[in-house]
Formats: sequence, structure tokens, C-alpha cells
Amino acid sequence: MVEEEAPETKIYALRVTANREDQVADFVASNAARKKLPVYAVVRPHGMRGYIFLEAADKTSADQAAFGIPYARGVLGDQVGYQEIEHMLEQVKKDINIRKNDIAEIISGPFKREKCKITRVDKQKEEVVVELLEAAVPIPITVKIDAVKVIRRDDEE
Repeated sequence: MVEEEAPETKIYALRVTANREDQVADFVASNAARKKLPVYAVVRPHGMRGYIFLEAADKTSADQAAFGIPYARGVLGDQVGYQEIEHMLEQVKKDINIRKNDIAEIISGPFKREKCKITRVDKQKEEVVVELLEAAVPIPITVKIDAVKVIRRDDEE
């Protein structure tokens, strides 16, 4: 039995206008689908401005996917190794282990290092509503799930 090898894919960096990465990624993805190009993924790394990455069969496919796209400045000549961008990629779905009434610490943002109580968890939006424990008046604050770290859990109610 002969095993079929997966087609060799390459990763290319596409220069884009800063703060237009999401818009360009959407345009490139729809352009590649419309033209039926062998572009397998369009990646917009979190925290990196001015570039998106295309996983494609070859440079010509990447160039064609980006051709005529507003705010796209061009595909860089050399390939990008997966190891070079691996640290910028994050897992799509993380198992969220935060529950209502947990005591947490805010680890980023203006309320950094404040202790809080989780009052609501919205897994779809990846947000939690918290109340600061040291505040004189409890005010609900909405923060991203990854901005809090559970430090104490009330046992099963």
C-alpha cells in the first residue's frame, strides 16, 4: 500500500499597512477561495503589526492571493520557517477552567494585581465579569478571560 504524501506547503510573509491586518487577512482569504488558489491558511499573529502570513503551495499562489488587495504591500521574497512564527501562534480553543464565585487575581490591565471575585463567565466572548474585593463599592468590571488567574476556588456548592 502506497501512502500519499501531503503536498509540501510553504509559509510566506505578506507586508500590510499597520492596523489593517484583520481586514487584509479577510480579503486575502476570500480572494484565494474565489480564485481556487492553493492557499491553505491565512494567519494574523497576535501582537505583530504590519505582517500576516500565508501558507501556500508556492510563492506564485501567495502573490496571486494578495494581488489587488487594498492595504497589501507585497509578499516578501523568502519563505518563513514555521519555527520562526510558532511562538506567535496560540491554540484556537483552550479549556477554560474559570467558574462563578472563584477568587482570582487580575494579571493585566489597569487593575493589575487586584484580587477579584468572578460573578459571570462568558465563554463565547472569552470574557468574565468580576467585582474587585478591595473596592469600597462592588462595581462589575468586564475583562478578558486571559487577564485573570484563579487563585482560590470555592469548593462544590
